[in-house]
Amino acid sequence: MRGLQGRSGWWTVAVLGLLLAGCASKTGRQAPVEERGPQAVSVAADPAPSAAPIKPLPGAENAGKPGYYTVKPGDTLIRIGLESGQNWRDLVRWNGLDNPNLIEVGQVLRVVPPSATVAESGAVSRPVGSPTVTPSNGATSSSTKPAAATAAPAPASATPAPAAPTEDDPGFMWPTGGALLAGFDEAKNKGLDLAGKAGDPVVAAADGRVVYAGAGLRGYGNLIILKHNNTFLTAYAHNQLLLVKEDQAVRKGQKIAEMGNSDSDRVKLHFEIRRQGKPVDPSRYLPNR
Repeated sequence: MRGLQGRSGWWTVAVLGLLLAGCASKTGRQAPVEERGPQAVSVAADPAPSAAPIKPLPGAENAGKPGYYTVKPGDTLIRIGLESGQNWRDLVRWNGLDNPNLIEVGQVLRVVPPSATVAESGAVSRPVGSPTVTPSNGATSSSTKPAAATAAPAPASATPAPAAPTEDDPGFMWPTGGALLAGFDEAKNKGLDLAGKAGDPVVAAADGRVVYAGAGLRGYGNLIILKHNNTFLTAYAHNQLLLVKEDQAVRKGQKIAEMGNSDSDRVKLHFEIRRQGKPVDPSRYLPNR
């Protein structure tokens, strides 16, 4: 009898042990494992990455200096060239731009030739050679000699010859014969609007070189920009047909376009004169008519 009870107790203990072991396995709890040795991996969180330093935009060191321009939203090199009185291709070269279509707001661009000096007022000065005078014998002299007393006066001319073009007066003519639609207003209209019919000729107002011919400047339609010297540009907008190409030399009175209404609500020519990039009233420079 005691033997049976002993065996029964043993089996009871064994069964209870199995049940307890099963319960322990269902809890899913495992004893913590600690790795040691050279292959142990640290589980400490990495520190937050430090913010990368902001790279300054090209030319930022020249911001605010005379002769430099800070790019604003909506700017293009064509517009910057018009506003500064320069050929946009020169801006590309002076600033070492790989892609003229990629300029960034805040970028600072050189808008005067590297050889030019710029005063604090923004006026550009360039080295000028000493003037020379050609005496009657054809020799060149650096000083002016008084004319001989016996020199005969020049014969009077019925119609005085037009003055030779100068840096401050290229001798502009009207680019078309149409009536005036709108005059110059520095805030609202940076030039003159002249009437005409589609296809009417548009001529160069003075000798010059084409620095832009295309439709890349919003609000101007098919546009031509001529550079006449280091001081003056002229612009001819809203044409239906352009007859010249960039870098082409043109003569005063040469037909360069046909009037149209590109980017305009009517057929007209919008004509601007810019002095060192600043729009000025063309009527101050054009002859009376």
